[in-house]
Amino acid sequence: MNLDLRLPIGWMFTAFGVLLTGYGLASDTAIYARSLGINVNLWWGLVLLGFGLVMLGFALRGRARSSAK
Repeated sequence: MNLDLRLPIGWMFTAFGVLLTGYGLASDTAIYARSLGINVNLWWGLVLLGFGLVMLGFALRGRARSSAK
């Protein structure tokens, strides 16, 4: 079996990051009064998106290295 686990993990975190970032951008700012006005959904969505993209990058790099051998 030739499945790199970083690939589905990267896709999952990227998808969740896109969804959470979109919700953070589209949501009303009044709901963030409890978090001192910080748009928590936007920031955590960006964190998840960044982590997912890093995992996808590692998976693609690993695939390129394994095909070069």
